[in-house]
Amino acid sequence: MDSVRQLLDSAGIYATPQRLAIGEVLFVGPQHLTADEIYDRVRSRNGGVSRATVYNTLNLFTEKGLLREIFVDAACAFYDTNTRPHYHLYNVDTGELQDMEDDHILEHFARSLPAGTRLKGVDVVVRVGNHG
Repeated sequence: MDSVRQLLDSAGIYATPQRLAIGEVLFVGPQHLTADEIYDRVRSRNGGVSRATVYNTLNLFTEKGLLREIFVDAACAFYDTNTRPHYHLYNVDTGELQDMEDDHILEHFARSLPAGTRLKGVDVVVRVGNHG
């Protein structure tokens, strides 16, 4: 809990018990979780947290740069604890999202920018499937 508290403090986020509980679920290592998965895990560990609190906290953590929100389609978003530039591979059949590290893709985007602009971020989701 102390490392989560320090992480929140470093981002300028007041460490409420609910935010700490959500942070303890999220910041155990690199992972991709949906809001519902986070809510279920927090509820099973701590009980007293509302769905609205989870969503508000995820929005705050994302705004402060602790998470990235990754939309794989119009109905599904994952929260990624890896905030470094990278892209994602999403299996539409299994629902699994995984990080893909490839600096060449990021370099391509950086080289292709119009004059006077700079790269702020890249969100790439490559969709694959196990079946036709």
